[in-house]
Amino acid sequence: MLSLVIQAGGESRRMGQDKALLPFLGEPLIRRVLGRVAHLAEEIIVTTNNLPTYRFLELPLVADLLPGRGALGGLYTALSAAAHPLVAVVACDMPFVSPGLLEAGRDRLLSSECAAAIPLTAGGTEPFHAVYRRLDCLPAVQRVLQADQWRVDSWFAQVEVCYLRKDEISAYDPGGLAFWNVNTPEELAQAEQIALAQEGPGR
Repeated sequence: MLSLVIQAGGESRRMGQDKALLPFLGEPLIRRVLGRVAHLAEEIIVTTNNLPTYRFLELPLVADLLPGRGALGGLYTALSAAAHPLVAVVACDMPFVSPGLLEAGRDRLLSSECAAAIPLTAGGTEPFHAVYRRLDCLPAVQRVLQADQWRVDSWFAQVEVCYLRKDEISAYDPGGLAFWNVNTPEELAQAEQIALAQEGPGR
């Protein structure tokens, strides 16, 4: 019923190297992300343009179908590659990704006609910690790409989006960490310290 797609296609300019592979509490960051959310899905896919580097995960790997189209192109690849009706899409650099919030998004789609369940914060939408109804969203994403639109949210008006708002987000992410992308070595070190304080060295 649910495919999980981990997006590992970013260029990691500020980190200086592929951040998904950097060690986080003794394991590659992408393994940390997978360990938190893999249990939710019947299918797990990693999107990356560096296929050989990620073979150690022993998961299906998919390269961008439309190279050079940025984050929206990555979302298009994720929705295209998924086999199940619902698709959870998560960035590889979110060490505190919330399984509960993804479950809430999945349940929202199952109980409504919404095409997408996307968290909405004061900083904007979080499309890479969200759940999508594949058959509704894929054509809309394809249309805006064909119209040479690049913004990740440029297709939202074409479908019914359910936004997960502050109270619902806080119920599953009381510390406000779920959407934290680690983009620099300093942020990675800070995230490790928070994780150690919260979880101990085992996780």
